[in-house]
Amino acid sequence: MSAPPVSTGAPSGQPAATTSLAWTEDGISVVDQRALPQETLLLRLRTVDEVIDAIRTLAVRGAPAIGLAGALGVALSARLHTSPDGSVDRAAVRADAERIAGARPTAVNLTWAVSQVIEELPQGPDAVLATALRMIEEDVAANRGAATTAADLVEELLPEGPLRLLTHCNTGRLATAAGGTALGTVLELAARGRVAEVFVDETRPLLQGSRLTAWELGEAGVPYRICPDSAAAAAMAQSMVDCVLVGADRIAANGDTANKIGTYGLALAAARHGIPFIVVAPESSWDPTLADGTGIVVEERAAEEVTTVAGVRVAPEGAGVFNPAFDVTPGALITAVVSESRVLRPAGPAGADVRPGAAAGAEAEAGAALSGLSRDLYTRGWLPGTSGNLSVRMPGPEPRALITGSGLDKGSLGPGDSVLVDSGTARAVRPDGALRPSAETAIHTAVYRTTSAGAVVHAHPPYATALARLTGAAGRTAWLPLDSLELLKGLGLPEPGRTRLPVFANWPDVSRIGEEVAAYLTASPDAPPALLIADHGVTVWGRDLAQARNRLECVEAMCQLLLLTGEVPAAGRAAAA
Repeated sequence: MSAPPVSTGAPSGQPAATTSLAWTEDGISVVDQRALPQETLLLRLRTVDEVIDAIRTLAVRGAPAIGLAGALGVALSARLHTSPDGSVDRAAVRADAERIAGARPTAVNLTWAVSQVIEELPQGPDAVLATALRMIEEDVAANRGAATTAADLVEELLPEGPLRLLTHCNTGRLATAAGGTALGTVLELAARGRVAEVFVDETRPLLQGSRLTAWELGEAGVPYRICPDSAAAAAMAQSMVDCVLVGADRIAANGDTANKIGTYGLALAAARHGIPFIVVAPESSWDPTLADGTGIVVEERAAEEVTTVAGVRVAPEGAGVFNPAFDVTPGALITAVVSESRVLRPAGPAGADVRPGAAAGAEAEAGAALSGLSRDLYTRGWLPGTSGNLSVRMPGPEPRALITGSGLDKGSLGPGDSVLVDSGTARAVRPDGALRPSAETAIHTAVYRTTSAGAVVHAHPPYATALARLTGAAGRTAWLPLDSLELLKGLGLPEPGRTRLPVFANWPDVSRIGEEVAAYLTASPDAPPALLIADHGVTVWGRDLAQARNRLECVEAMCQLLLLTGEVPAAGRAAAA
């Protein structure tokens, strides 16, 4: 039976309380998320059945929020099953706790929170309640910490200009105790003056984005546009999105992430276009018992959520429906998973993937990311014809990288057009394959052997390539000075002081270039993550493809500035290395 809603009297669009849920002497008070944005209502949950119903019917939703509601539900049960003499019917409370934990199967926060408070049952109902209330305070702090860390990461990946962000479902204060995770990150970036606009996926079929996230952004005064779920990929293709931020309901040990249905598709589109895809969630959303996402149980919800809108049927009677509430995004498609205490980069060199057949899956996903960025750089004119190559470091115990194949048109590259190579020898791991690695693989592997880079991009953008020709010296390394340019921060350099990029000689034997690059990076561990090759092009690297792409853009912009202002050193005038 649903709990009777009690109107707060607050007009639509105004917050009813600082937190989305609270303990009162009259039971548990929660914001009824089903009523937004038309009304701001509070529910008073006075029985365990009402708590379970509120969770199942999405009056309370969002992984952290339902976990906290579950914890308060156990505290409510402990109070209800305490007799006048102070004795507690522990068996009844444990039975209620089991029912609460099973209200929704996917979000690990619910079972985690219930297990935390039920451990205090031997100490009495006051101890159970105290633990639940402490968890609310801890969630507020966790959200603040995760949002701050994630915002720092976004600024590291995208140091320049106003940001166009895209988010899915609702991950703000309504979905947590307060503040929010992914949406909390958006609000933190907005407070820093970095947000130009937020694309809010409407998030079908229950429209948590257009109903709840838009409401929260409007409340905070952050510019936004509601985006049909099916238009998100088009927005990325038109370079309208700089970063995707989402939450999580359950995260496996390898970074595979269950989140609102539609998240996986967003990750694929982001990988195709080289856009950072960041998951923000508290530690309570992690499930260390699952090695990977194949063990995540995905809730399937009622057909009526799809076949009706606001009570009006929009599909034929008897229509079959597939309505999973969540999907699982492979960790290899995720730039980073950020919590209050760590940043995991599942696709980076420190990532781990222990699934059966994971190596083939990781190659396919990395190949999709490589081909997507290749096509993007081709359309910019930075990878004309078959020139240039991109690579990513592959997870696992062996030193390996996946690099785009030699002699292929970068404008029509597909996910299977890359070659797995040994980072130590620069040779193909499967030499009998149809594709061959480029000779420039030696440059990529030199970077992987001497740095912690997760991705390398070798390209031919016009301004950087022009400067490589103008400043290169025959038979030796020259240097391109970059003094006091603000864009140097885009290379991860904290202060834009005196910096120079090496311009390596373009030896016919590319392995010799690789040897010189390796020697330079070994001797200069703090060197900028970019280099030029005379009469040839530019190579940059970063923790992942998104960061490498951003750094390539920064190098090209600085080279353009130098050429436009005439600040170009004559060829061969720089000192030899």
